[in-house]
Amino acid sequence: MQSFSDLLAAPVATFGAMSLTLGQLIWIAGALVAIIVAAMAYALWRASRGKASAALEAEARLAEITRAQSEMQGRIGTLAEVFSNRQAELNKAISERLDGMTSRLGTSIAEQTKSTHENLARLQERLAVIDSAQNNIQSLAGQVVQLQHILSNKQTRGAFGQSRMEAIVADGLPHGAYEFQATLSNNYRPDCLVKMPNGQPSLVIDAKFPLESWNAIRAASESENPEAPKQAAQNFRRDVEVHIKAIAEKYLINGETQETAFMFVPSESIFAEIHENFEALVQRAHRARVVIVSPSLLMLSIQVIQAVLKDARMREQAHLIQGEVIRLMEDVSRLDDRVRKLKGHFDLTNKDIDQILTSTDKVTRRGAKIEALEFGEAQASPEAEEKRLKAADSRTGQLRLRVVEDEG
Repeated sequence: MQSFSDLLAAPVATFGAMSLTLGQLIWIAGALVAIIVAAMAYALWRASRGKASAALEAEARLAEITRAQSEMQGRIGTLAEVFSNRQAELNKAISERLDGMTSRLGTSIAEQTKSTHENLARLQERLAVIDSAQNNIQSLAGQVVQLQHILSNKQTRGAFGQSRMEAIVADGLPHGAYEFQATLSNNYRPDCLVKMPNGQPSLVIDAKFPLESWNAIRAASESENPEAPKQAAQNFRRDVEVHIKAIAEKYLINGETQETAFMFVPSESIFAEIHENFEALVQRAHRARVVIVSPSLLMLSIQVIQAVLKDARMREQAHLIQGEVIRLMEDVSRLDDRVRKLKGHFDLTNKDIDQILTSTDKVTRRGAKIEALEFGEAQASPEAEEKRLKAADSRTGQLRLRVVEDEG
């Protein structure tokens, strides 16, 4: 509820660009009353100098002015009350609107807060993914640095190339078909010796590639000296030729190893670069009976050797299969003999059954004649009929004996 001073300061009327407050209206009304009172006093003063009738008229006018003033004060009070009621309604409407705006603003703020929390949660998840990816990148960078250190050391670099070669061979060949660091008759030890089937000489694989010369070529390509790449390429060519010569002299032994040996290059890019820019090295290796192989070519060669070993194992097992087939044929032959014997027994049995049926027919006909009392001149004697019955019983016994034997 506003105070009376605030009520007086509230605007209640507007005339163009000018707005009047309740206090200003009351002040204007008071000024008008004062002016009227002053005019009446002036009129009375002038009337006092006039006649007595003028005094009476002035008194009447003063009474009328007083009455008009009272009416005006009542109207001003009514106007103030109306203005007060309208101010209360305006305050109520403003309060309701403020409550609605506060509610909507609170709902909007709550929704905005929820959306902000969801966005922050998603942002945190993405930051977690980014942190994980950054950790993976850092780990990969560490592994690359570690690999660089491995490749910078000649001994560890050779172990790295040999480990790749050993993994390819071990994955493609069965255990016992290869041997790492085997000793040859000349006391040299190749990196891998693949045992060929059927007593054939073994295949030698060497994994000691001169990778430091290749790294020198890469470093020289970034140098400002124009002669550095040529010198690095010459050094690389010389080192590879020396290595090819060493493989041919150490590992190619007539009757003990194959006529060709593998020189393993632990990188596909290096293998492609050699065949593209160092064709003379490839020809030199071919003449020295040394085959330069990359990881993919070595894997393909190992698969071919695996197929050859599998075929050799199948050929080794062929005589066993042949022996089993021979024994199977013997069993089939014995089964055929037994079936034929069984068939002979069945034939004899059928013959005996036919004879028994013939005897039974005769007995039946004889019985029918006896029943009809038809005795002819050719009637057999009782002794002959008894012998025939005994013979039939003997055949029946033999048939039963054969059936029992066949069942046994």
